[in-house]
Amino acid sequence: MVGRPAPLTAAELAALHRELTHDSQLRWLGPEKGVMHMAAGAVVNAAWDLAARQAGKPLWQFLAEMSPEELVELVDFRYLSDALTPEEALAILRAAEPGRAERAARLRERGYPAYTTSPGWLGYSDEKMIKLAQEAVADGFGQIKLKVGSDLDEDLRRMRLAREAVGPDVRIAVDANQRWDVAEAVRWMSALAPYDPHWIEEPTSPDDVLAHAAIRAGQPVKVATGEHVANRVVFKQLLQAEAVDFVQIDAARVAGVNENLTILLLAAKYGLPVCPHAGGVGLCELVQHLAMFDFVAVSGSWEDRVIEYVDHLHEHFADPVVIESGRYRAPTAPGFSARMYPESIAAYRYPDGPEWQARLARPVSAQPTAAPSAPAHAQEDHQ
Repeated sequence: MVGRPAPLTAAELAALHRELTHDSQLRWLGPEKGVMHMAAGAVVNAAWDLAARQAGKPLWQFLAEMSPEELVELVDFRYLSDALTPEEALAILRAAEPGRAERAARLRERGYPAYTTSPGWLGYSDEKMIKLAQEAVADGFGQIKLKVGSDLDEDLRRMRLAREAVGPDVRIAVDANQRWDVAEAVRWMSALAPYDPHWIEEPTSPDDVLAHAAIRAGQPVKVATGEHVANRVVFKQLLQAEAVDFVQIDAARVAGVNENLTILLLAAKYGLPVCPHAGGVGLCELVQHLAMFDFVAVSGSWEDRVIEYVDHLHEHFADPVVIESGRYRAPTAPGFSARMYPESIAAYRYPDGPEWQARLARPVSAQPTAAPSAPAHAQEDHQ
């Protein structure tokens, strides 16, 4: 890419995506999955950030103002024609086109619904979990998430305490982080079901479509997955097999904006809500744009849709997410909200950044358990 003109139009961004994902050498190393696919996604996302900044618009708006024909041009329909055709994609986008301006105005006024994972990490004391859950509700979040899967009796106790802390009207999702086989997932979630979990996230291997379908059919809790799904083909199969209730895209797992647009269209075709995965490593900053674009120009709805929020490490970003009353405020700065402070990049660059050099020089027993703070000016800007 070095020395080439930057792609700034839909046609040029589509060509870049195809060039990277269709390259014969890259496909030989790993066809559309794994580190090569994620590396292609990093380049594609960076190109979209540059194009949106050159246009002077936040990415969600830059995408949402493209015509249905331009958006369809961005999609790689290889391997998808049995589930989604260009004609069907165009029909979905054209159906959403008349309400775009009204939804964009509503988004700017109200923001996009969020949920928080911060209360639910394994290892927190009961007192800390209860305190953080109650604070989340006080901050306006209508949904929290708890990690589960290490011990059933422990999970039952934590779910009971969390439900008592937040009441019956706040959703509590649970996340197993790929821990279980099918029978174990069915048994575990059947036991937790009386506490009304909103979904079970990643109950088994992210590659196992049929196991997700069996888990969905075998117990009463809805199933969510996607943050570790390798590509649009596996998403297609999850939808075709009726294996999932909530589609969880990730801004950096697949090959960038183009492939996530494809997954949004697949979800719209099958009528399922998209609830993006995010986290405190820039993923919140990125994926908010994709969910907001989906609301404005694809699904036209935020019903039963939320973006994950984790309150870590946003101080390293020049345009950090803004959460108000449990909702993401729509970004206004041009670009993909991806720009990090140069000082943070320099400090944490591997392996020669001073933070890495200091850590590598220390014995393992002396390694810190938490990341050092960002530069002082970055913290001030974030505040």
